Amino acid sequence: MFDIEIHSVNTDGKTNAPLARLILAHGAGAGKHHDFMQAMASQLTGHNIEVVLFNFPYMQTMMETGKRRPPDKAEKLLSHFAALIDEVAKTQTSVPTFIGGKSMGGRMATMVLNEAESIIGAIAFGYPFHPPGKPEKLRTAHLETLIKPLLILQGERDTFGTKDEVSAYALSSTIVVYYLTDGDHSFKPRKQSGFTLETHIECAAKSTADFIKARVNK
Repeated sequence: MFDIEIHSVNTDGKTNAPLARLILAHGAGAGKHHDFMQAMASQLTGHNIEVVLFNFPYMQTMMETGKRRPPDKAEKLLSHFAALIDEVAKTQTSVPTFIGGKSMGGRMATMVLNEAESIIGAIAFGYPFHPPGKPEKLRTAHLETLIKPLLILQGERDTFGTKDEVSAYALSSTIVVYYLTDGDHSFKPRKQSGFTLETHIECAAKSTADFIKARVNK
């Protein structure tokens, strides 16, 4: 039922107890093996944070059949996410746990956050505030009443929500938005910006680690 991949914290070849855990969901079109997911997991383990990657059921089917298919409806995705959180809590060492995801996965994390009692907060990497080219179709209603802390890492020119657009939204006071200079939806900046995708991923991981550590070390 669950397709889980755990990235443990290792030092000198030994597995150490992590400061915290992040259960990280993938985006709509690419699963847990996508370069972004793997790079983020690698960066975060370097900050003493264990990362649990997983595939939603529709992505598991895609991997098995080799045929592309659209994501399941939100209700099914959220049900799987909630069940996975419970499964990790039952089968893994008890540590402070956060949830998050890339794009669609980040949106699902924010939607399950308030109801997930064991979860401290969430991180969204490139939140899909609206479909590209359709700024009137906002996906922010639940973000206005969010109770738990949420960090959103957003490229400044993300077509799912640019810096100028997001800055005007009425979001809960528990939400922190960090912008990556000239980044697109995948955080990739243009060459002339002087920034690189690699440094943006490193920066996003550092911001995530700081966000988590600030809420674990209280």
